[in-house]
Amino acid sequence: MSKMIATVFGVGHIRPAPGTWGSAVGVLAALVLQYLGGFPVLLVATVLVFFIGWWATAEATRGADDHDPSEIVIDEVAGQWIALLLVSYGAWHAGVDPLKMYPGWIAGFLLFRLFDITKPSIIGWADRRGDALGVMLDDVFAGIFAAICTGILAGLWHGVFGV
Repeated sequence: MSKMIATVFGVGHIRPAPGTWGSAVGVLAALVLQYLGGFPVLLVATVLVFFIGWWATAEATRGADDHDPSEIVIDEVAGQWIALLLVSYGAWHAGVDPLKMYPGWIAGFLLFRLFDITKPSIIGWADRRGDALGVMLDDVFAGIFAAICTGILAGLWHGVFGV
């Protein structure tokens, strides 16, 4: 069961770019959660996926030489959801159809992938930990960076440009 969770039910085995596939599934799942209950549901699910993902990653890599094999993508789902929390909150708070916020969903996805791949600053530090917590944390930090940048873009788009 831990490998199924860690690979998000096999999504991590899709090639090429399993991390990007994991993130894409994360966006789709976030939209489903948004429709089911909005921001509160996505927030609770994000916390749960972080802790379940930490456990599943530790179990799936126990005794392995590689602490972060590419097929483990539950970390991408958790990080992607963090990246989308501001968009989720905006849609939920405004009471609008989440798909009307599509530029935010796209920006959150692209920015998360950028930070997850380049691993600047504390993201790289977490990745170098060499343990299951580090696997999860680098994506948490990438998600936070992406959420901040998505929020800045939203502020510019709506505040400065008035769109």
